Amino acid sequence: MPIAVPAGVAVKIENNKVNVTGPKGALERCFNDEMTIGMDEGTVTVSRPSDDRKHRAMHGLTRTLIDNMVKGVSVGFEKNLEIVGVGYRAEMSGQKLVLRIGFSHPVEFDLPDGISVVLDGQTKVKVQGIDKEKVGQFAAEVRRVHPPDHYKGKGVRYAGEVVRLKAGKTGKAGGGKK
Repeated sequence: MPIAVPAGVAVKIENNKVNVTGPKGALERCFNDEMTIGMDEGTVTVSRPSDDRKHRAMHGLTRTLIDNMVKGVSVGFEKNLEIVGVGYRAEMSGQKLVLRIGFSHPVEFDLPDGISVVLDGQTKVKVQGIDKEKVGQFAAEVRRVHPPDHYKGKGVRYAGEVVRLKAGKTGKAGGGKK
């Protein structure tokens, strides 16, 4: 399946090294030498040498990575996080994301290159960038500090993530001595 290159995005291919430049920035990545990457009239195509299992897998991975590079430099990627809990909040301090999420100390994150964080209030965090891998990794690292609790639901979660709450103890609800 060919990858459509939108207007304003330039793709340069040299020896399976792909450079993609667009209005949001530039990305560069080297790919496996067995895959053949070509450019025709505003589309990028990836072809494989055979139908071996390894080549089929590498073909799909290469195509998806190039497609994500094109989408990243033209539109960008974002992950939304929600902080749930009484007194839990996030704030920006220069180039650091500071979380106050129930520990005795605030948790600080230095923003990686190419990643920006936008706060919507104190409990909504939006991680943005052109590299899908970096955006997802940073959001996962923030969530990993305090994943949602299964009893009260407190913690950092992805927007729209459903957390099933357990019932917990119900006291002496049967079976005990009278």
